[in-house]
Amino acid sequence: MSRVALVRCADYEPARVRQAVQHGLDLLGGAKFFVAPGENILLKPNLLTAEKPEKCVTTHPSVFKAVASVFQEAQAILSYGDSPAFESPQKVARKTGIMGAAEELAIPLADFQTGVEVSYSAGRQNKRFTIARGALDTQGIISLPKLKTHGLARMTGCVKNQFGCVPGLLKGEFHVKLSNVNDFSRMLVDLNLLLKPRLYIMDGIIAMEGNGPRGGNPRKMGVLLFSADPIALDATVCRMIDLDPSLVPTILLGHEAGLGKYSEQEVELVGDPLDEFIVNDFDVRRESLRAFRSSGLFRLIKNALVPKPFIIKEKCRKCGICTQICPVDPKAVDWHNGDRNSFPSFKYDRCIRCYCCQELCPESAIELKTNLIRHFLS
Repeated sequence: MSRVALVRCADYEPARVRQAVQHGLDLLGGAKFFVAPGENILLKPNLLTAEKPEKCVTTHPSVFKAVASVFQEAQAILSYGDSPAFESPQKVARKTGIMGAAEELAIPLADFQTGVEVSYSAGRQNKRFTIARGALDTQGIISLPKLKTHGLARMTGCVKNQFGCVPGLLKGEFHVKLSNVNDFSRMLVDLNLLLKPRLYIMDGIIAMEGNGPRGGNPRKMGVLLFSADPIALDATVCRMIDLDPSLVPTILLGHEAGLGKYSEQEVELVGDPLDEFIVNDFDVRRESLRAFRSSGLFRLIKNALVPKPFIIKEKCRKCGICTQICPVDPKAVDWHNGDRNSFPSFKYDRCIRCYCCQELCPESAIELKTNLIRHFLS
């Protein structure tokens, strides 16, 4: 059975977080179960973009520092890093507070801007990746995801966190080549099987619900989760937020590929009881169209059924980040009329539904709009 530890933690007060992290690791055998003295270990937080910790977009610096201090005591030699989709790793690490926490412990920022091409013959779908040098120049990875909703994958958890090991704008190429959510999820599963993080510690003290992974709303959950099995941990989070794990493609496809287990009979929960953390009204997409995925009808009306990103003009400040991050050529979202004083607009016949624009909008001005027909079919 795969083991997932749940540990209550009321807030980000450093001493309380440190105690919770120590307890969670002890439930899994302790820090020395995962690292040996003198090993080079990479800490991989979620550093999506440059936001302050209270926005709950990124892994909180108190969690990062607590994890780092425990593994330093185990005599691991640490580095840290992530590759944001838009800004430099240095800028994002500084704004989010992760850099300050790392500097207090003398932990260097790894190279997440230089890409190295890697062959992966065991990949079920993807046989080649370009990986940040910092994720390769290490003997082991400890992944520190954030509990958040996600437009494409419903939730961004353990499996999705490793996408940050692909440098910068190269991420957009995957969205173009793998516009189908299942193909994209298979890529993430292959990426995790290639990188093989040793441990996943999820920051769910204050999560994000709604229009995640950047523009959603903070939601207090008061929990840290620990596991060596990313599928088991992500499935446990789904049960915590009343989301059917089978609706998250990385969970089903990851289980199928041998990345982990997700059925309740195969997952042993230790620590605080799951029932104490269940939130039935967590704002996350729960609709399903599985019955229609293989039908000709579904393929014909896919554009009408798949949620579309749309701009809320009252929130939009015309910064243009959505137009810059759109990976297709010609752009699906742009100033198509040539007037930059107006609002950007969408050409949905070009849109591949990758939701990069929604994911990175700094004003939460892009939301996903579900067709009424889809609501009925769901």
